[in-house]
Amino acid sequence: MVGQTLFIPREVDPNEGRVAASADTVKRLVALGFSVVVEAGAGTLSRIVDSDFAAAGATLGKASDVAKADVVLKVRRPTDAELKTYKSGAVVLAIMDPHGNDAALNSLAKAGVTAFAMELMPRITRAQVMDVLSSQANLAGYQAVIDGASEYDRALPMMMTAAGTVPAAKVFIMGVGVAGLQAIATARRMGAIVTATDVRPAVKEQVASLGAKFLAVEDEEFKAAETAGGYAKEMSKEYQAKQAALTAEHIAKQDIVITTALIPGRPAPKLVSAAMVASMKAGSVIVDLAVERGGNVEGAVPGAVITLDNGVKIVGHLNVPGRVAASASLLYAKNLFSFLETMVDKASKQVSINRDDELVKATMLTDGGKVVHPAFAKAAPAQAPEVEPPAIPATTLVAEAAPKKTAKKPAGSKSKGAA
Repeated sequence: MVGQTLFIPREVDPNEGRVAASADTVKRLVALGFSVVVEAGAGTLSRIVDSDFAAAGATLGKASDVAKADVVLKVRRPTDAELKTYKSGAVVLAIMDPHGNDAALNSLAKAGVTAFAMELMPRITRAQVMDVLSSQANLAGYQAVIDGASEYDRALPMMMTAAGTVPAAKVFIMGVGVAGLQAIATARRMGAIVTATDVRPAVKEQVASLGAKFLAVEDEEFKAAETAGGYAKEMSKEYQAKQAALTAEHIAKQDIVITTALIPGRPAPKLVSAAMVASMKAGSVIVDLAVERGGNVEGAVPGAVITLDNGVKIVGHLNVPGRVAASASLLYAKNLFSFLETMVDKASKQVSINRDDELVKATMLTDGGKVVHPAFAKAAPAQAPEVEPPAIPATTLVAEAAPKKTAKKPAGSKSKGAA
């Protein structure tokens, strides 16, 4: 049986340097039975040249080749213009950013594609290798420290020399998820004095294990502040006020502050007020990793580094994992391959989607011309086209137990440039 065609496009967003495949995953996809077509230049910004894809077994093509693709692997959700060229019934895997984007989901449904949102992957044992949030957040946490250190423009470790002593930089990490933990580890490796805070009690030991000091209001609400999936709950106004009071004095003494707090499907919580920013000394730096979701820092500008009148810099780079695209693409490509592999029938070498599988249920946004994910059903178009899903036998997958997963520019600011 002739293998199905799988297409890897070059991302159309000029700020997106990542690509949805690596030479290694192309080789594995070919072994699964796919005829892989990679758009010429797709991996250039990730340091993967066309000849590497060709050597792995891919055919180099052009953007219009997506019209014959049965499967499309992307980094970002396809635009309306891209969807017009997709084949109805195509399987599309990408970071779909579905929250608050009902019109975009409507477009996916109207295009008749079976779309999967990789960021909705459940955090269970068998899906760890498919967890794009973790793979990309890990690199974002690392890059946040690099960006912060670059803007700080001073040495991070303590240095004792005959000419005098250079004091160690003080780095404060707000939010200890995957990004926060990597930020702590990176700052510690660079010699900084690191403190960290989070509303989840389970991370206190993790912070200590990395050589940092934990800072939080540890009351009864704090003890119950983590969801079953390992995410932070949104805290009450009262708790936020107490935590803000505790951190305000601490922030005033810090050299670099990195904020990473995100709540799935909600705007990013405000952690650093304008008053806190004003209390920091000249030359201090704040890196807001949540700027794309409204930001944790009052006054942060998406896509820019600003310097306030008091000399404090606020870094608001967009797509921080994409700032280390070469590394991010390798991890993301493996996430995609690992998920797609579960949907390929080994005998027929055809995509065989088991719509009862928990991974499929958690990530499938559109199917058969409709928005099928229960969390986004309101985005369903009034008149969806009738699209017959491929008549292929489903494969049964066995679930495993879930593990315990350990703006407006402010007055007086100057833009340093967009990311």
